[in-house]
Amino acid sequence: MLSVVIIDDESKAREAIINILGLSRNSMTIAGEADSVESGFELINRTQPDLVLLDINLTDGTGFDLLKNFNGFNFKLIFITAHEEYAIQAFKFSAVDYILKPVVAADLLYAVEKAGKAIQQEETEIKISTLLANLEKIKKIVLKTAESIHIVHVKNIIRCEADVNYTSFYLDNGERLLVSRTLKEFTEMLEPAGFFRTHQSHLVNLDYVTRFDKNEGGHLVLNDDSIVPVASRKRDDLFKVFEDM
Repeated sequence: MLSVVIIDDESKAREAIINILGLSRNSMTIAGEADSVESGFELINRTQPDLVLLDINLTDGTGFDLLKNFNGFNFKLIFITAHEEYAIQAFKFSAVDYILKPVVAADLLYAVEKAGKAIQQEETEIKISTLLANLEKIKKIVLKTAESIHIVHVKNIIRCEADVNYTSFYLDNGERLLVSRTLKEFTEMLEPAGFFRTHQSHLVNLDYVTRFDKNEGGHLVLNDDSIVPVASRKRDDLFKVFEDM
């Protein structure tokens, strides 16, 4: 869903733009409208839009004045203006497009589609870079029990369970290791490697999850037949993780 704000000092111009956007194939929402540098700056900061449609002349300054208030910005920008002479200056602000009034619907829709594709590409690149970074993260972990020091592959850990100030590790070979460190410490260490804290006392490796059962308040069943409770406040976050898997 593309989030769009429109900043133009003419209410009829804003209305015309909204009507054109209604024809777009892109799924979008109008996050708000503004007519000045001050109100536009407040609107952008409050709504954090994906795309800003910006006029040059505003009631208390120019679109350029507005942009200079930002120390860099993470939204896409399309200028919509009656002033052709500002085009070069506009593109110095990395505008996606520069559209002259009166607005031709096809030109605006094309520019919005181009902005949407650019946003999707950037999101994909972020996801890929995050994935590659995670792949380079922790692969082995050192677990110190009362008897030994174990070097364990993270992929071999099925789940972890808190026991006051101790943590029990359950491995895929059936072994259980009791370590005198809290689950919180291991959560911070293992979450980037695909683990999820389902409950105050439980941390699971999502690779070993076979299903989620809704009965008894909700719990996970792992492929070693262990059952792990899921706290109600954790369910939505867990379901979002499932959707991205």
